Amino acid sequence: MRAAPNTSAALVLASLAVLGAAAGCRPTGLAASPARATGGGWDAAGPDGAEAGSGFRVLAFSRTAGFRHDSIPAAVEALSELGATTGYVMEATEDPAEFTADNLARFQVVVFLLTTGDVLDDAGQAAFEAWVNAGGGWLGVHSAADTEYDWPYYGALVGAYFKAHPAVQQATVRIEAPDTPATAGLPSPWVRTDEWYDFRTNPRPDVTVLATVDESTYTGGTMGADHPIAWTHLTPGGGRAVYTAMGHTIASYADPLFRAHLAGAIRWVAGR
Repeated sequence: MRAAPNTSAALVLASLAVLGAAAGCRPTGLAASPARATGGGWDAAGPDGAEAGSGFRVLAFSRTAGFRHDSIPAAVEALSELGATTGYVMEATEDPAEFTADNLARFQVVVFLLTTGDVLDDAGQAAFEAWVNAGGGWLGVHSAADTEYDWPYYGALVGAYFKAHPAVQQATVRIEAPDTPATAGLPSPWVRTDEWYDFRTNPRPDVTVLATVDESTYTGGTMGADHPIAWTHLTPGGGRAVYTAMGHTIASYADPLFRAHLAGAIRWVAGR
């Protein structure tokens, strides 16, 4: 992973503060409640009183029913740490029983964080659909696109399903929409090392593409000159969904630029 210049990271953080409130996504209005430990793993809510200064709540869901990334612990830790500076309290779980109407109503954002396979049963899917339709904001990270292939609602939410990938290698990302909270201050070109997904379809007709990866800068890509790698769209409930295909490696979650990309995306889907 190429080290990020300090000047770029500072620019990202400054830009997030300016753009976060001007994202154009309406707040979900879903009520928050006191922090509690989740039943399925890491509790990232922090010590008593941590919620007092927070603006919203995030549920990070990292259940896997297929390939399991060794970067999941680093990803959970990074999102928890970002809450302190981004203004949210995070709970992390791998328990699908957390997907009930009452529990989801406590959150403004749900992150599918490196999920794979069929991770929710019919009841969980119905509760999640209702939550999104009520205005909840969603962020999918990397293998969120390798999840729930037989759930059409989810397919529309994620925007495109994973097809294949070459070996992890360095490539050049080009920021297509620089004036969003998820991309503010990111360099373009942005040279980084990751696992570069190909998708079964090009999502461009149905989404706003935030960034593409230049296939001429790495080997094994199959989507051609137009290869979206991060995108956004509005949900049926008037909230926002963002997907980023980056985030395979453990090193990604220590990269200030990638962390800023995630923090901005979370604020954006929260309507902040």
